[in-house]
Amino acid sequence: MKTTRRCRSLLSISLNFFALFFSITAFITTYWCVGTQRVPKPKCSKLRTHQCIDYGVNETDPNKVVYSWETGDDRFLFRQFHTGIWYSCEENIHDESEMCRSFIDLAPASEKGMLWLSLVSEMLYIILLLVGFSLMCLDLVLSSNVIDGLKLNAFAAIFTVLSGLLGMVAHVMYTQVFQVTVSLGPPDWRPYNWVYGWSFCMAWASFTCCMGASVTTLNSYTKTVIEFRHKRKTFEQSIREENAREAFGYYRERSMQSISKSVEVYPSQSLKSSRQTPIPADSLDLSDIAGSLGEEQC
Repeated sequence: MKTTRRCRSLLSISLNFFALFFSITAFITTYWCVGTQRVPKPKCSKLRTHQCIDYGVNETDPNKVVYSWETGDDRFLFRQFHTGIWYSCEENIHDESEMCRSFIDLAPASEKGMLWLSLVSEMLYIILLLVGFSLMCLDLVLSSNVIDGLKLNAFAAIFTVLSGLLGMVAHVMYTQVFQVTVSLGPPDWRPYNWVYGWSFCMAWASFTCCMGASVTTLNSYTKTVIEFRHKRKTFEQSIREENAREAFGYYRERSMQSISKSVEVYPSQSLKSSRQTPIPADSLDLSDIAGSLGEEQC
């Protein structure tokens, strides 16, 4: 029982650790959604000679308009961007650096409340995961004490389930906010196309590990309770059987003693009664007694 319980505790701790690691990684990274943005090409200059629009130079008349033959998508650049919970970063078309903006500022005003609720839920998700992980570690340390282990198991399961529910709500709310921001966000930020990134996958992997840890912890708690009750019932039954055997032996010994005493008392009482039994007077014949006395005298 102790070995299997320890194995279940190790499995729960491992799943909770991966859930905690994935959730923290997803929370601090900016690759929840990745894609491209379509922006107009800048004007060519001496420093920039490619990925730009060359209008040419009219040396005779600087005010004369010179048109470019580029049309359609040729007039635009497609720069990469990646967005997280906190920031959204995109390539800088003027150099090889990145520009980052707060995603909270990019979200529409109607969605800021939901975004803040998502952020709070994510933080509570991580905190409850950390509390559940600590309780599971304590349960592993105190594995010799079954009662304390059961209490820690129960609280760890509760905190882990609550954290999983909060994490699911936070992920769903952020997804909704991002989709609304894609449609109603600033025009210079709206993606041309986008997909979910590895941070988003890690967030849902964290939720999966969290629910697996909670199910494993509940299973460990249930199995420990069932095994403990079974052992207690078996122990009580063995005690009752032992007490019954002792009582049976005691009463059997008493009955044998009472039977032996009765056997010893009955013959003595029979002997005494045979010695002390009087002869009735009416059964004696006086003439016979006198004749026998006369014969003895002769």
